[in-house]
Amino acid sequence: MSRVAKAPVAIPSGVEVTLDSNRVKIKGPLGQLEQELHAWVKVDQDGEQLVFQSTDEKQEAVAMTGTFRALVNNMVHGVSKGFERRLELRGVGYRAQAQGQKLNLTLGFSHPVEYPVPEGITIETPSNTEVVVKGIDKQLVGEVAAKIRGYRPPEPYKGKGVRYQDERVVLKEAKKK
Repeated sequence: MSRVAKAPVAIPSGVEVTLDSNRVKIKGPLGQLEQELHAWVKVDQDGEQLVFQSTDEKQEAVAMTGTFRALVNNMVHGVSKGFERRLELRGVGYRAQAQGQKLNLTLGFSHPVEYPVPEGITIETPSNTEVVVKGIDKQLVGEVAAKIRGYRPPEPYKGKGVRYQDERVVLKEAKKK
């Protein structure tokens, strides 16, 4: 059984929560997010916290309640503090440059890679080998970072490519004569 659903979600100051019959809308200083709830999930506001309950006794219903509790917790964190993923480029001549709503990447191909930044995401390049993806939607931030990493994932022999900042790439040994 899921123990995640039993923990309430704390609502920080400056965050407003609106509960409809099957929708949760969360508005904070960084923006607004909303999530449609499953029929098995019931949410109640108890002062400065949200309490989740399953409407059915099935194991799937309890698991679904834990899932939606985690999603709403991520929404509250996103509108109050935001999320970020850091990427680093390793390789000779690998560079990144943010220009408005585009990210220009030079990754050793015969052509530059232009990535259009989706709405709700901001991309910064503190140095030409670092990319910082920021936003309020955790899923979208992770998806954008994975898409950028997917253009040139780290290869296993020299470690060249785009990697997450905390990623550890295990290098293979080269073939011996």
